[in-house]
Amino acid sequence: MSAAGIRPSSLTPAREAPQVVVIVDDDTFGLALMRTLVEAVGPVEVQTFDDPSAALAWCRTHDLDVLITDYEMPEMNGLSLLRALRAHPRTRDVPMMMITALEDRDIRYKALETGANDYLTKPLDAPEVRARVRNMLAVSDGQRALQRRSDHLAREVRLATASIVEREREIVLRLSRAAEFRDVETGSHIMRIAHFSDHIARALGHGEGECEQIFLASPMHDVGKIGIPDNILLKPGRFSGEEFAMMQQHTVIGHRILSGSQSELLQLAAEIALSHHERYDGAGYPHGRQGDDIPLAGRIVAVADVFDALMSSRPYKRAWSLDEALSLIRTGREKQFDPDCVDAFMLALPQILATRDRFGEEAQSEAERSPLRAMSTQVETASTVS
Repeated sequence: MSAAGIRPSSLTPAREAPQVVVIVDDDTFGLALMRTLVEAVGPVEVQTFDDPSAALAWCRTHDLDVLITDYEMPEMNGLSLLRALRAHPRTRDVPMMMITALEDRDIRYKALETGANDYLTKPLDAPEVRARVRNMLAVSDGQRALQRRSDHLAREVRLATASIVEREREIVLRLSRAAEFRDVETGSHIMRIAHFSDHIARALGHGEGECEQIFLASPMHDVGKIGIPDNILLKPGRFSGEEFAMMQQHTVIGHRILSGSQSELLQLAAEIALSHHERYDGAGYPHGRQGDDIPLAGRIVAVADVFDALMSSRPYKRAWSLDEALSLIRTGREKQFDPDCVDAFMLALPQILATRDRFGEEAQSEAERSPLRAMSTQVETASTVS
């Protein structure tokens, strides 16, 4: 076992198929001679072409280990063939060899500059041809071994990264559930915010990875309510000025809980916790940030959170109708809310309403009452409501 705990044989398994050598030469005799010399090297599969255009087409759709081409050919010479193959992702790293006349020193230089790994000179010397072809095959074999090792390490990195992501999701579960136990909001509210934020982010044109991060981080927007006294947090009526000032501190408390982590997910969650009550016009809290100075994730969650709050009934308020809620969102464009986020919200409204039906207050299942217990499965289907 190696130091890394991996058997070397698992990274460089024995080749099951012979190596493939492509030979290109418009001269029939030269093509046959080169084939004979190459086959004498050992168990190889030889493909021959007297037309460089046909060789180019074949190489772009097949695997090969070494290419040998003559220089002087009609229509497409050896240099042009080399350039075309080096420009194609399938063949750009294939070891290639050019055959030139003994006196064509300048052509050999150009071949090497174009991407040839080696060259042969006419008249061909059989022992030299076999030795140089053998070297080219060894280079190709080494390249494939390195690629196999690279692929293996990439798989290991993906597995390790997936493990880290799973641990981050577990942190999301635990922190969000802690806030849920102290808040009057239902678990379905938390899941709706996650999905609403995801839908808005997608409508804004964010990529899959960014949307998933927002989906995971947004449920922690109110985690700071852990630090708010019960007599304020659970109060059924309106807050006094002093109580409201205390309630506003949940944004700062949430940021303190989540900040300082090396995790990009928790950094984003901290940003959302601190900024989701800021207003686009600067009249929000806790810092009165304005416009693009408010993090985009916070601006997205602000729209999602207000819409869901308006549409939900609470001991101190009735649920607003859809028309009333949409009217307030539209009125808040460029005032309370980022106009781009409002436009994205409206664009994603069908998906958002489908999410409300899916995670409704009145028909929530036991799992949905504490939905973050199952959030790891929801992550895989974050965009299924469409």
